Amino acid sequence: MQSHGWRVVAFCFLAAVFTWGLGVFGASIYLHEVTTAHGWSVSLVSAGITVFYLTAALVLPAVGAAIDRHGSRRVIAGGAVLLALGVAALGYVAAPWQLHAAFVCMGLGYATMSVTGLSATIAPWFEKYQGRAVAMALTGASVGAMIVVPLVALSIARRGFSATTTGAAAIAAITLVPLALVVLRYRGPAELGLGRDGAAASTVAASPGAAVLPAWTRAQALRSLALWSVALGFALGLTAQVGFFTHQVKLAAPVLGATGAGWLVGVTGLAGLLGRLLLAWVADWIELRRYAAAIFATQALALVLIAMAPRAPVLVGMTFVYGFCLGQITTLSPIIVRREFGAASFGTVYGIAGTVIQLSSAFGPALYGVARDLLGSYPPVLAIAAGFELAALAVVLAGGRR
Repeated sequence: MQSHGWRVVAFCFLAAVFTWGLGVFGASIYLHEVTTAHGWSVSLVSAGITVFYLTAALVLPAVGAAIDRHGSRRVIAGGAVLLALGVAALGYVAAPWQLHAAFVCMGLGYATMSVTGLSATIAPWFEKYQGRAVAMALTGASVGAMIVVPLVALSIARRGFSATTTGAAAIAAITLVPLALVVLRYRGPAELGLGRDGAAASTVAASPGAAVLPAWTRAQALRSLALWSVALGFALGLTAQVGFFTHQVKLAAPVLGATGAGWLVGVTGLAGLLGRLLLAWVADWIELRRYAAAIFATQALALVLIAMAPRAPVLVGMTFVYGFCLGQITTLSPIIVRREFGAASFGTVYGIAGTVIQLSSAFGPALYGVARDLLGSYPPVLAIAAGFELAALAVVLAGGRR
């Protein structure tokens, strides 16, 4: 039994709950609260959220390489502290530069516990079950949206924005830092005398059927069509996706009210959880690129339907569909890279893909904000985003192995 490997997965699940709940999905709450409290424009605050994603993107290569070389323990513990400090600061901003500084701090923390950081933490522990392990860990992102965001919205209504961000930040730091120092004390199964998936190290070494992929250098990876098709395809899809859930509360509030819009984020999280559970079940035996293409097509259809009929039944129903796909898209890119490039250089290789994906998707909130201010409403913006999803479909399929 690979008991410690699954403990690592459990920790990564918990880290994802806080990272996505307070960072990624929480940004939708912050956008609504800050624009309402200060009278700042949607595009101005959206630009701050873009700073959050850009900061994470710029440090992702260093995070992946650091985890490959030194392990995850101190990297993730430090990241948890930075994420908590940024969240706490958001409740006290009084000027745009302070807003941006808080998002920079959050972005540094998010980079260590993003898809790249958590996938690189899990990669050394699994081979046969790597798809299942990553998918199960990242279901924490859906739980964060499903539980943390509604609780934050409810706490803001009762206690106020500043008290809520301070309390949430304290809970995150107190929970994650000690667990990271304890659970992540081993860098891989070799330190326990085991191979991947819990097999005895001698059994793994002697197995004639064991597939060992060669280590990739950064230069080799940069010349790979397979890697660039993942990076660019998921960059296009996640630009549309990140923009959508960042503006989700603002988009839904006129129809459902602020509290109802917060619960809609929870619906998105529930749908994402179901999607990730399905992916955990099928990931290790399906053709992942075709599956990703089908998910992109479904997301495009959901966005078009919301744009055409932004009423409560359609908004809730299609948000559920979009969320079901959202959880899988976030999880698929590291599983594809891990399968096609192996574990030995996963942090380095996915650090490249993750940086491209993060840099592109970082502009999703700002693009939605600027387009909404220019076009006057969200439906035209959603139609444009659907085009991004279809372009992502084409690029991911184009890079498949022949």
